Amino acid sequence: MNNLRPTLATVWRISAPYFRSEDKWAGRGLLAAVIAIELAIVGINVLITQWNARFYNALQDRNWDTFVSEIIYFCVVVSIFIVLAVYQLYLNQWLQIRWRQWMTARYLGDWLHQANHYRMQLQGDAADNPDQRMTDDVKLFVDRTLNIGLGLLNSVVTLASFVVMLWGLSNAAPLHLFGQEYAIPGYLVWCALIYSVLGTVLTHLIGWPLVGIDFRQQQYEADFRFNLVRVRENSEQIALLHGEQAERERLLVRFGRVVENWLAIMNRTKKITAFTASYNQASVIFPYILVAPAYFAEKIQLGGMMQTASAFSNVQGALSFFITIYRQLAEWQAVVNRLDGFEAGIAAARDLATRDDRVHVVETAGAGAIDLKELALRLPNGTPLVNASGLSLRKGERTLVTGPSGSGKSTLFRAIAGIWPFGSGSISIPAGATMMMLPQRPYFPTGSLRGAIEYPAKEGTFTDGQIGGALEQAGLPRLASQLDEHGHWNRTLSLGEQQRLGLTRALLHTPQYLFLDEATASLDEPSEAALYQLLEKKLPATTIVSIGHRSTLDAFHQRNVSLVRDGERFALRDEKPTARTT
Repeated sequence: MNNLRPTLATVWRISAPYFRSEDKWAGRGLLAAVIAIELAIVGINVLITQWNARFYNALQDRNWDTFVSEIIYFCVVVSIFIVLAVYQLYLNQWLQIRWRQWMTARYLGDWLHQANHYRMQLQGDAADNPDQRMTDDVKLFVDRTLNIGLGLLNSVVTLASFVVMLWGLSNAAPLHLFGQEYAIPGYLVWCALIYSVLGTVLTHLIGWPLVGIDFRQQQYEADFRFNLVRVRENSEQIALLHGEQAERERLLVRFGRVVENWLAIMNRTKKITAFTASYNQASVIFPYILVAPAYFAEKIQLGGMMQTASAFSNVQGALSFFITIYRQLAEWQAVVNRLDGFEAGIAAARDLATRDDRVHVVETAGAGAIDLKELALRLPNGTPLVNASGLSLRKGERTLVTGPSGSGKSTLFRAIAGIWPFGSGSISIPAGATMMMLPQRPYFPTGSLRGAIEYPAKEGTFTDGQIGGALEQAGLPRLASQLDEHGHWNRTLSLGEQQRLGLTRALLHTPQYLFLDEATASLDEPSEAALYQLLEKKLPATTIVSIGHRSTLDAFHQRNVSLVRDGERFALRDEKPTARTT
């Protein structure tokens, strides 16, 4: 295989942490048991090969007693083999699910750690479709790594076990060609080696493109599935725009890539299957062709011939390991490359949050405000966006941030939340301060309504009375009786209801700093005014910072900060406190 050494190094890097983890003893124990059973199965194959000689000699000699004893011996050995095979599969599957569980938990932790998932998107998300990487790819990696590893072990041990036997049989059944006998030490071993090497080289020459094709197939399948999910999640907007035909065409284009790549897999698989099938069928008859002259020259008995054919088959099979699993090997290498890319994407996102040329968010003991010092935000491509140096969000003060679309208002909020690394300067936040960001379209996890409202706190943090009271205050009293109902709340509720539910969440959590990014834009002005008055009444100690475009919002804020064009970027202009009545 191309780049086999780097691939094996990557496999070790991905695999080794599990066997050093908190589950290491269970993992090592299961792996040791599976390996021990694999070695025992090879031992049974040796016994069966030796049995071939005795059994077929008994048939040739018409020895009834030996025939019966060998049948009993075979039944005992095969019974042991069946028990071992059953428990090997059982323990293998047990190890797979434990290993997969640990890897999935690790990847989820790394992906969701301190907004890594968001930063991966900001940098272009080179590791596309993380959902597939943590489901299909992890599953295939564990399965293929174990199966290919055990197959390789089996081949090595089989080769070591049978090559000596085959070498001895080469002396017992010397090569006969055209009536002449040739004493070539271990000629059967050399024939098996030459046959296998030629087959392996030809298989690789035919099949090596499968690695890249398999990689692309997984990518195209995941891309098609991802866009199907997007259509489902945005079905209302698509229906309103009558965009079904456009979506159908877009989806068929993506599925066309799946089909086109699959046809490439078919063509390449057809070629490699034609060769490997021919190779495997030829390997059945090849040892008989080699030793048949010696048999007909009465140099060996029928049992010796059958034992030789079985030993040759085992040696040739061990040497041809890469031919028999080439298709799996190509798929496995593609999976390894995808997981390697996923880990690289996570590492790159983590680096964004730790490098020196970033926005630094620091906690300051005893501070009563969020202070932005020499803060200059950029887009991921380096384009200047906002200069927000000198802004101070004072404790208990309600501030309205305005500016044209695309001026960086939401990005400023992201920087304060600590998830936007592109830029320079620092943001000082009071130590231990609690913050909540409410966007225009709030997020609610699927599940019970209670859990959706309490998010990100654990379900059960608040009582039914607290949740019901907050719902009534936010104008959603009808939902108080549906707390235990499960659903996809971002789809079943209107955007206005979702915004009210988001403010319900704020009323329950009572954050010290509440950032509203057009969080009431879908409500009518009287409803918006009522909710701001509610926040002022129920959260008197909360510092509220809002993004909005309606002039009516001025009345509910003590301060107005606007973003205005300043050369190639936008800059903050702190307006005079707005005149408001209480």
